[in-house]
Amino acid sequence: MCSTLEKGPELQVICEVSDGFEAVQKAEELKPDLIVLDIGLPTLNGFEAARRIRKLAPESKILFLSQESSADVVQEALSLGARGYVVKANAGSELLPAVEVVFRGERFVSNSIKGYKLTEVPVAKTTHRHEVVFYSDDTVFLESFNRFIAAALKAGNGAIVVATKSHRDRLLQRLKVECVDVDGAIQQGTYISLDAADTLSSIMVNGLPDPVRFFEGVSGLIEAVSKAAKAEHSRVAFCGERVGLLWAEGKTDAAIRLEQLCNDLCKTHEVDILCAYQLSSIHGEEDEHQFQSICAEHSAVHSG
Repeated sequence: MCSTLEKGPELQVICEVSDGFEAVQKAEELKPDLIVLDIGLPTLNGFEAARRIRKLAPESKILFLSQESSADVVQEALSLGARGYVVKANAGSELLPAVEVVFRGERFVSNSIKGYKLTEVPVAKTTHRHEVVFYSDDTVFLESFNRFIAAALKAGNGAIVVATKSHRDRLLQRLKVECVDVDGAIQQGTYISLDAADTLSSIMVNGLPDPVRFFEGVSGLIEAVSKAAKAEHSRVAFCGERVGLLWAEGKTDAAIRLEQLCNDLCKTHEVDILCAYQLSSIHGEEDEHQFQSICAEHSAVHSG
């Protein structure tokens, strides 16, 4: 874990401890910026250690790293004031992104936690919801998009999906299996599904997303879906993988620019955004730097 953390250029491990009681002592003495805690610690478990640390070193951020993957355990960890929760099995790909998110004052929860919905993760110090999921396979992709969209439609809100044909078709079937009346939503105009590559080509100018074309293309869609929604104060769930396509093609600057435009969109429209990137397309030191830039554009980061 320490060797993984030290890969972060701005991170320095200043202390290692072997049990919960020592963790509390060193937290009070050193007042570190971040404390990574296991739950199953000897002498004093991680939960009790966190309770004491919050009193003795309230400015220190706490990130749990545990083999436990129960949604109830995650909820308990966050209720103690922890800013993040990483499952040990995913530490290789999630630990550094989690640290990045926690340092920004936001929360990180492993996307592999079964039964713990993205909507249950509080978003701190932000006025909008612009989240990202880094997925290892299509199952994680579909689960993330399905939860995001199903929550919106069941609440009487609208949803827009911009993805590849394969993902859109499989997502439609998954929503139906979850007893979401997606056919009714399509007829009502509260569910719109668009092709990622086609819509991407319509907004690109000289290799970068054009702000005018971007807003012209998406604003009308959001307004139409919002108007058709039943909720009194309707919001639109916008799920897309256009940024992921740009990244996979090596167009990282374009992907970051598109994320920035999505943040601008959140400021002017009642919209919640979930973006998706495939983990296998991220590798190397240069990608790691760009990866952190992508994380910085989001209110929450999920990986699985």
